[in-house]
Order: sequence, then structure tokens, then C-alpha cells
Amino acid sequence: MKGARRPEVRLPALEPFGDGELEPDGDYDGLDFRESDLAGQDGGGARFMDCALTGCALDETRLHHARFLDAVLTAPRGVGTNLAESTLRDVEVVDARLGGTQLHGAVLERVVIRGGKIDYLNLRAARLRDVVFENCVLVEPDFGGARLERVEFPGCVLKEADFTSATLLDVDLREAAELGIARGIGQLSGAVISTGQLLDLAGALAGELGIRVEG
Repeated sequence: MKGARRPEVRLPALEPFGDGELEPDGDYDGLDFRESDLAGQDGGGARFMDCALTGCALDETRLHHARFLDAVLTAPRGVGTNLAESTLRDVEVVDARLGGTQLHGAVLERVVIRGGKIDYLNLRAARLRDVVFENCVLVEPDFGGARLERVEFPGCVLKEADFTSATLLDVDLREAAELGIARGIGQLSGAVISTGQLLDLAGALAGELGIRVEG
């Protein structure tokens, strides 16, 4: 199977963002957002290119239709961040502490999400290509109706994942530290799992296929 292509982000010298607020459809190029409190702000449709966001608060931040290109987000934190229908291309997300993040309808290409914990990640109807979830914890992630191509989960803990109506191609689940699937187990065609994972999922697979196991 084809492995995911990882981003190669090389940021230039950055200018500090300052104390301003995000603006809808704003254009942010080569900026360093360091410990910025962006909670509740509206950056819908904004473009972030060659930017670093470090230790930023993103509670209820509105970033729908935003574009993150060649960007690094380190230790972002917040609940209810709205990134619906946004674009992330050549992006690294490190040690996130997020809950209820909305990425439905988003496009993720060459993205690494490394470390941290994300609760209730909504990726419904999103498109993921060359995405790596590495050594992170995903609690009840929702991939319903999403398309995943060349997506990997090395060292990742997946709890109660939902793959209902998802389309998978070259999705590698073998190195996941924990693989818990609540719904959509019948949609794993196009994924590769290990023998141990197959045994762990055997009961759920039998149930999906209507097979009764006795004795």
C-alpha cells in the first residue's frame, strides 16, 4: 500500500502578530502568533501562510473556510473551534488540546497531527489525503462520509471512532496503539489492519455481517 507523504514545513523568519484581533477574510503571511488569545474571534475565510501559532487559545474561534498553508500549530487549546470547510495543506499540529473541533467538509492534505488529545473531532464529509495522526489520542472522532486516502495512525489511540459511510483508500491502521470503532466497521474496505486488531474486532465484524457466534 502507498504510505502518506508528510509535509515539509520550513518557516521563514516570522514577524510577531501583535495584539490585534483576527478579521474575516484576513490575509496573514509570515506571522508568529505566540500565546495569542484568539478565543471567540472571527477569522472566517482568512488565509494563514507561512505562519506559526504557538500556545494559542482557540475557544469558539470561528475559522470556517480558512486556509492554513505551510503552517505549524503548536499546543493549540480550546473547545468548539470552528474550522468547517477549511483547507489545511502542508500543516503540522503538535500537542493539541482541543475538544469539539469542527472540521466537517474540510480538506486536509499533507498534514501531521502529532501528540496531544482531541475530543469529539468532527471530520464528517471531509477529504483527507496524506494525513498522519501520530502518537495522539482521538476520543470519538467522526469520519462519517469522509474520504480518507493515504492516512496513517502510528501510535494513535482511537476511542469509539465512527466510520459510517466513509471511503478509505490505502488507510494504515496497523500501528494504532488502540483501535476502537463504534460505528461503520463495515466501511473499512481499503484499510489494512494487523492480525491482532482483526481478532479484537472479530465480534464487531461478526455483528456487522449478521453472523451469530456461539460456543
